[in-house]
Amino acid sequence: MGLIAIACLTLTVGSATTPAWAHGAPLPDCAHYANYTGSGIPPGSGIPPWGFHASQSFPGGGSGFAWGWGDVNLNTSWISGRICQDVHAPASMIAMRLGPQISYQSHYAVMWGYPGNLIKTSLTVTASTDPACTVGTRGHITMYASYNGVRSDSMQFFFDAGCSDQDHLYHGPQVVAQVPPL
Repeated sequence: MGLIAIACLTLTVGSATTPAWAHGAPLPDCAHYANYTGSGIPPGSGIPPWGFHASQSFPGGGSGFAWGWGDVNLNTSWISGRICQDVHAPASMIAMRLGPQISYQSHYAVMWGYPGNLIKTSLTVTASTDPACTVGTRGHITMYASYNGVRSDSMQFFFDAGCSDQDHLYHGPQVVAQVPPL
């Protein structure tokens, strides 16, 4: 009887299963980062890192929180990392990976009337609780960090069909972003 209990415990502990929701897609593993409110770059990010955290109320009701971080090499136009977006009303959470290629970058971009650093790159959904936004759906993000002491950073998500409900703009003083210059 003792061997059976040990065998069951070993199988349970050694199991490499990924939790899934009702539609079979893996659940986003984002919740434990939701309370991070540091500089925008969680500990352990690369050098040079990119990163952000943002909250936003959306037109027509609802709100969301998004955060992400990773590594970047602007000399080779390469980027990696992960982003999570947690939207309320209707409730959904998606996890995404970036890149690997940067499609556009600028140290002299102007958005919202202020100069700053800008990176555009692709996204791929890696986990989702939104039944219309399936794993593998592609999109892109425009990441902008103002400089010279101005706080007018932004992150804007654009997705292919199915995930268009996840197209959101996070902009303003509640957005903390680091987008490194070349």
